[in-house]
Amino acid sequence: MPTIFTHAAVALGLGRIRYARQLPTRFWLLTALCAIAPDFDAVTFKLGIPYASMWGHRGFTHSLVFAALLGLLLAYGAWPRTTCRAPLVLWFFLATASHPLLDMLTNGGLGVALLAPFSAERFFFPWRPVQVSPVGAGFFSARGVTTVLSELKWLWLPTALAVGAVQLWRRRA
Repeated sequence: MPTIFTHAAVALGLGRIRYARQLPTRFWLLTALCAIAPDFDAVTFKLGIPYASMWGHRGFTHSLVFAALLGLLLAYGAWPRTTCRAPLVLWFFLATASHPLLDMLTNGGLGVALLAPFSAERFFFPWRPVQVSPVGAGFFSARGVTTVLSELKWLWLPTALAVGAVQLWRRRA
Protein backbone atom coordinates (compact mmCIF):
# COMPACT_ATOMS: atom_id res chain seq x y z
CA MET A 1 0.00 0.00 0.00
CA PRO A 2 1.14 3.55 -0.47
CA THR A 3 1.49 5.52 2.74
CA ILE A 4 -1.54 7.34 4.15
CA PHE A 5 0.20 10.61 3.31
CA THR A 6 0.30 9.69 -0.36
CA HIS A 7 -3.31 8.50 -0.39
CA ALA A 8 -4.39 11.85 1.06
CA ALA A 9 -2.12 13.90 -1.23
CA VAL A 10 -3.44 12.27 -4.40
CA ALA A 11 -7.10 12.71 -3.38
CA LEU A 12 -6.50 16.33 -2.37
CA GLY A 13 -4.68 16.95 -5.65
CA LEU A 14 -7.57 15.49 -7.61
CA GLY A 15 -9.88 17.74 -5.60
CA ARG A 16 -7.86 20.81 -6.58
CA ILE A 17 -8.14 19.73 -10.22
CA ARG A 18 -11.90 19.16 -9.96
CA TYR A 19 -12.90 22.17 -7.87
CA ALA A 20 -11.71 25.63 -8.86
CA ARG A 21 -13.82 27.50 -6.32
CA GLN A 22 -13.17 27.82 -2.60
CA LEU A 23 -14.72 25.05 -0.52
CA PRO A 24 -15.08 24.72 3.25
CA THR A 25 -12.20 23.26 5.24
CA ARG A 26 -14.40 20.30 6.25
CA PHE A 27 -14.68 19.34 2.56
CA TRP A 28 -10.88 19.02 2.32
CA LEU A 29 -10.58 17.24 5.68
CA LEU A 30 -13.25 14.74 4.67
CA THR A 31 -11.57 14.24 1.29
CA ALA A 32 -8.34 13.32 3.07
CA LEU A 33 -10.26 11.10 5.51
CA CYS A 34 -11.93 9.26 2.62
CA ALA A 35 -8.57 8.63 1.01
CA ILE A 36 -7.08 7.04 4.14
CA ALA A 37 -10.20 5.41 5.67
CA PRO A 38 -9.81 2.06 3.88
CA ASP A 39 -6.56 1.46 5.77
CA PHE A 40 -8.36 1.58 9.11
CA ASP A 41 -8.76 -2.13 8.39
CA ALA A 42 -5.15 -2.57 9.55
CA VAL A 43 -6.67 -3.09 13.00
CA THR A 44 -7.71 -6.53 11.75
CA PHE A 45 -4.09 -7.67 12.13
CA LYS A 46 -4.40 -7.09 15.91
CA LEU A 47 -7.82 -8.77 16.01
CA GLY A 48 -6.45 -11.97 14.47
CA ILE A 49 -8.52 -11.70 11.30
CA PRO A 50 -6.61 -13.35 8.45
CA TYR A 51 -5.20 -11.01 5.83
CA ALA A 52 -6.89 -13.00 3.04
CA SER A 53 -10.32 -12.69 4.66
CA MET A 54 -12.87 -10.35 3.09
CA TRP A 55 -12.79 -8.58 6.47
CA GLY A 56 -8.97 -8.51 6.55
CA HIS A 57 -6.56 -5.91 5.22
CA ARG A 58 -7.39 -4.76 1.67
CA GLY A 59 -10.72 -6.58 1.96
CA PHE A 60 -14.17 -5.00 2.24
CA THR A 61 -12.92 -1.54 3.21
CA HIS A 62 -11.06 -1.43 -0.10
CA SER A 63 -14.19 -2.18 -2.14
CA LEU A 64 -16.33 0.03 -4.31
CA VAL A 65 -19.32 -0.79 -2.08
CA PHE A 66 -17.45 0.59 0.94
CA ALA A 67 -16.53 3.70 -1.06
CA ALA A 68 -20.20 4.24 -1.96
CA LEU A 69 -21.36 3.73 1.63
CA LEU A 70 -18.76 6.13 2.99
CA GLY A 71 -19.63 8.69 0.31
CA LEU A 72 -23.30 8.53 1.28
CA LEU A 73 -22.56 8.70 5.00
CA LEU A 74 -20.31 11.74 4.71
CA ALA A 75 -22.47 13.65 2.23
CA TYR A 76 -25.56 13.22 4.38
CA GLY A 77 -23.79 13.49 7.74
CA ALA A 78 -21.54 16.46 7.08
CA TRP A 79 -24.04 18.46 5.00
CA PRO A 80 -27.44 17.85 6.69
CA ARG A 81 -29.02 21.05 5.31
CA THR A 82 -27.88 20.66 1.70
CA THR A 83 -30.64 19.73 -0.72
CA CYS A 84 -28.44 18.48 -3.58
CA ARG A 85 -26.00 15.95 -2.15
CA ALA A 86 -25.36 13.90 -5.29
CA PRO A 87 -22.15 15.78 -6.21
CA LEU A 88 -20.85 15.32 -2.65
CA VAL A 89 -21.74 11.62 -2.63
CA LEU A 90 -19.96 11.17 -5.95
CA TRP A 91 -16.89 13.13 -4.84
CA PHE A 92 -16.49 11.27 -1.52
CA PHE A 93 -17.02 7.98 -3.35
CA LEU A 94 -14.23 8.87 -5.80
CA ALA A 95 -11.91 10.07 -3.02
CA THR A 96 -12.43 6.77 -1.17
CA ALA A 97 -12.16 4.66 -4.34
CA SER A 98 -8.83 6.31 -5.14
CA HIS A 99 -7.33 4.37 -2.23
CA PRO A 100 -7.80 0.82 -3.54
CA LEU A 101 -6.86 1.95 -7.04
CA LEU A 102 -3.53 3.27 -5.75
CA ASP A 103 -3.04 0.06 -3.75
CA MET A 104 -3.49 -1.89 -6.98
CA LEU A 105 -0.37 -0.13 -8.29
CA THR A 106 1.83 -1.58 -5.53
CA ASN A 107 4.14 -4.55 -5.83
CA GLY A 108 3.17 -6.36 -2.63
CA GLY A 109 0.35 -7.90 -0.66
CA LEU A 110 -2.51 -10.09 -1.77
CA GLY A 111 -4.28 -7.57 -3.95
CA VAL A 112 -7.44 -5.54 -3.39
CA ALA A 113 -10.98 -6.94 -2.91
CA LEU A 114 -12.41 -4.24 -5.15
CA LEU A 115 -15.69 -6.11 -5.75
CA ALA A 116 -16.37 -7.22 -2.16
CA PRO A 117 -18.81 -8.33 -0.84
CA PHE A 118 -19.90 -9.77 -4.20
CA SER A 119 -16.53 -11.36 -4.89
CA ALA A 120 -13.58 -12.24 -2.69
CA GLU A 121 -11.21 -12.05 -5.68
CA ARG A 122 -8.32 -9.65 -5.18
CA PHE A 123 -6.94 -7.48 -7.93
CA PHE A 124 -3.75 -5.70 -8.96
CA PHE A 125 -3.10 -3.65 -12.06
CA PRO A 126 -0.81 -5.40 -14.56
CA TRP A 127 1.73 -2.60 -14.08
CA ARG A 128 2.77 -2.15 -10.42
CA PRO A 129 5.56 0.41 -10.12
CA VAL A 130 4.92 1.56 -6.53
CA GLN A 131 6.86 -0.10 -3.73
CA VAL A 132 4.53 -1.47 -1.06
CA SER A 133 4.84 0.37 2.25
CA PRO A 134 6.05 -1.55 5.29
CA VAL A 135 3.52 -1.59 8.13
CA GLY A 136 4.33 -0.17 11.55
CA ALA A 137 7.87 0.57 12.70
CA GLY A 138 9.20 -0.96 9.47
CA PHE A 139 8.28 2.33 7.82
CA PHE A 140 11.34 3.89 9.52
CA SER A 141 13.81 1.68 7.67
CA ALA A 142 15.66 1.54 4.37
CA ARG A 143 12.60 -0.14 2.88
CA GLY A 144 10.47 2.78 4.11
CA VAL A 145 12.81 5.23 2.36
CA THR A 146 12.55 3.18 -0.85
CA THR A 147 8.76 3.31 -0.55
CA VAL A 148 8.68 7.09 -0.11
CA LEU A 149 11.01 7.62 -3.07
CA SER A 150 8.85 5.33 -5.20
CA GLU A 151 5.70 7.23 -4.18
CA LEU A 152 7.33 10.58 -4.93
CA LYS A 153 8.23 9.39 -8.43
CA TRP A 154 5.05 7.54 -9.38
CA LEU A 155 2.30 9.34 -7.43
CA TRP A 156 3.31 12.71 -5.95
CA LEU A 157 5.12 14.03 -9.04
CA PRO A 158 2.34 13.15 -11.51
CA THR A 159 -0.27 14.60 -9.13
CA ALA A 160 1.71 17.83 -8.69
CA LEU A 161 2.25 18.15 -12.45
CA ALA A 162 -1.45 17.60 -13.16
CA VAL A 163 -2.52 20.14 -10.51
CA GLY A 164 0.02 22.65 -11.81
CA ALA A 165 -1.03 22.17 -15.43
CA VAL A 166 -4.73 22.61 -14.61
CA GLN A 167 -4.09 25.71 -12.52
CA LEU A 168 -1.94 27.20 -15.28
CA TRP A 169 -4.66 26.45 -17.83
CA ARG A 170 -7.29 28.06 -15.58
CA ARG A 171 -5.22 31.23 -15.21
CA ARG A 172 -4.83 31.53 -18.97
CA ALA A 173 -8.51 30.82 -19.69
